Amino acid sequence: MPSTLGFMNAGPSLSLAEWTVLALISEAPTHGFAIYRLTAPDGELGRIWHIPRPVIYRAIGRLEEAGLVAPQTVESGRGPQRTIYSATPAGRKVAVDWLDTPVQHVRDVRSQLLIKLALLDRAGIDPSGLLQRQKAILQPIVGSCHRAPSV
Repeated sequence: MPSTLGFMNAGPSLSLAEWTVLALISEAPTHGFAIYRLTAPDGELGRIWHIPRPVIYRAIGRLEEAGLVAPQTVESGRGPQRTIYSATPAGRKVAVDWLDTPVQHVRDVRSQLLIKLALLDRAGIDPSGLLQRQKAILQPIVGSCHRAPSV
């Protein structure tokens, strides 16, 4: 697999948009415009995390370069031709691992954790394990807030 994305211990270093696109392609083969509809401001996932259309297509290109997705077929009919992408075995594995990994910073709860929960819900996967591990990460932070002197 090419190392253009700077792989770390926990997997490739991807942006939240790239992770989201990879997770959606891992659900089922799809094309960029279908992902855009889901992540548009009024889309099912766009209410949580909006991804502009050019960012989706850039993400697909980066994921393809990294060997995480591959073109499967070209859909043609009414409207423009659309390339259908599917996740490679490596892409599916890192997507599953990412979805199952709690966020490390409180600032990421609003974006990463919520989009992960929405993606898990779409896939019909119980998020209990992720939420328990997330709670374990956040509890020390909450505890330190309670111990902090008031000003």
